[in-house]
Amino acid sequence: MKKTLFFAICLLVAGSVCAQGYYYGPRRVRRPPPRSQYDDFYKPRIGITGGLDIANTVSAYNPNFSTGAITGFNAGLTFDLPIIYPLSFAPEVLYSQKGFAAVTSDGNFTQRSDYIDIPLLAKFHLGPAFNFLIGPQVSFPISTTNTYDNGFVVTNEHYYSTYGNGTVLDGVVGVSFDLGRDVELRGRYTIDLQRNQQNASYGGDYRNQVWQIGLGFKFE
Repeated sequence: MKKTLFFAICLLVAGSVCAQGYYYGPRRVRRPPPRSQYDDFYKPRIGITGGLDIANTVSAYNPNFSTGAITGFNAGLTFDLPIIYPLSFAPEVLYSQKGFAAVTSDGNFTQRSDYIDIPLLAKFHLGPAFNFLIGPQVSFPISTTNTYDNGFVVTNEHYYSTYGNGTVLDGVVGVSFDLGRDVELRGRYTIDLQRNQQNASYGGDYRNQVWQIGLGFKFE
């Protein structure tokens, strides 16, 4: 009798455990929540960038003077300092080549200038992979090379410091597309906000304008 009673109690306990398992279902495994886009946004980032410059002038203040574009390159360091979503501060330090080409009565003339540019940009994250940038830029001239080609002789003149007022204030507007977490495609337009007097004998005062396209690589 005791054995029968003990066996019956064991069956009741086992049945109760199975019933609870069936009622509540299998135990779920806890998994970490997915990474939020805000987690990455609030991390300061440093990076490097490089790309193509297509440079020319605008408003040469001489109706008889017109210029053509030249190509160069840009490269430097980038920073991304979050403020509050979706706004961050994006200062940079870039080496950039600017200048122009012109056909004159003496032949072909080309001016190529080297600058250190410091954009101080507001960066707006307008989508999962799209960013808009706008702000001022301070440009410091390093050197200028003037090339004269009269069809017979090519002459180069190199200056380690440019003529005129030196430091130039620019305006910058651009976009960037995140190709991945650490890679972006960049596009910019930069224009001088004041006159540049680097070569008064060829066109007088003018303003540099530069179209830029390149890739950026970001690190934590």
